[in-house]
Formats: sequence, C-alpha cells, structure tokens
Amino acid sequence: MDVPNQPFAPSLQAIEEIALATLEGLPAEFRAHLGDVVLIVEDFADDETLAALGIEHPLDLSGLYHGRPVGEKSSSDSGPPPDRIHLYRRAILDEWIETGVGLGDLVAHVMIHEIGHHFGLSDDDMHALEDVVA
Repeated sequence: MDVPNQPFAPSLQAIEEIALATLEGLPAEFRAHLGDVVLIVEDFADDETLAALGIEHPLDLSGLYHGRPVGEKSSSDSGPPPDRIHLYRRAILDEWIETGVGLGDLVAHVMIHEIGHHFGLSDDDMHALEDVVA
C-alpha cells in the first residue's frame, strides 16, 4: 500500500491507516493474538524512551514494542498495562526519503518487526511474515 504523490508529508492518520492495513493482511492466527495490543502513532519518541534505549537522536527510532512477548505472559500477571506498538512518523518519513522504499512497504516492515517482538519471533521469522503480508 503506497501513498500516491502528494505535495505534503503523510499525516499521523495516514501512517496509522497503513499500519492497520498491515494488521488486516496478517494471517488469522496472528491477528487473533493482537486484539489487546494498542497502536500508537506519534511524530517522535519521547526523551525518556530515547534515554532508556540509549538513542541520542529521535530520527533513529522508527518503531518500538512495549510489553511482554506472548510466550512470556502468565495468567498470574496482575494488572499489567496493555502491550503497545509505537510507530514514529518522522523517523519513518526520514527513512522513506533516504531509502526510496515505498512508504507502505516501509510502514509494513516496521509494523511487522514490532509485531514480531510481541510474538518473540526471530528476524528470519519476521522476514517470512513480511513475505506473507506483501
């Protein structure tokens, strides 16, 4: 899913729509375990997040998964916050411009990478999942 030529940068909503379309393209067995994951699209990661990750520049972080992988969860967990996938629009747009990769492909790549963390997938598994969604 690519964004047609337009005279302005895609909005937060446009990035979210691409991410949600990526979710819809996932196999049903993956979608079934993503119901409680919250998608948040922001321009940049906050200073606290960047500091915790040791990242100095906000354009160096395009996505982040907050939570515990599905395989590490327990029924005895008490009141944890919902798992969250953050996509950072400005970093994604910067990478889009630098690489020339289609915006839809890039957002899907970042989204699947973060979903992969939710499931505890290896990089190879994430790439295979990307191939399924493509």
